[in-house]
Amino acid sequence: MGDYDNALQLAHKEEKPLVVLVVKKDSKICNKILHQQFMNQPYIGAINDKMIAVMVTYEGKLSYPIEMYYTTVFPTLFFVDTKSETFMKEPLYGEGIEMGALKKIILTM
Repeated sequence: MGDYDNALQLAHKEEKPLVVLVVKKDSKICNKILHQQFMNQPYIGAINDKMIAVMVTYEGKLSYPIEMYYTTVFPTLFFVDTKSETFMKEPLYGEGIEMGALKKIILTM
């Protein structure tokens, strides 16, 4: 999803955690991670089954609570328990958003 508020409402309704990917416009590393780790990967179905995913841009900080998802590294991936509004896992940053780390997190959620 691309709309944080709608994703949050859906996460509450479906009682699922929220996974928030914060990217920066025109960032080569963000584009690289998006294509390598989120396009046509076998674990994307598991992410969509277990979580509500939303991607927001840093430049659109009025559209999501930047004070909660503050970062200076892009992309950053946050895993949030929507009931308690706390982080479930340590965020993944930049090159740390990779297949092994994503699979490990998905298996433990």
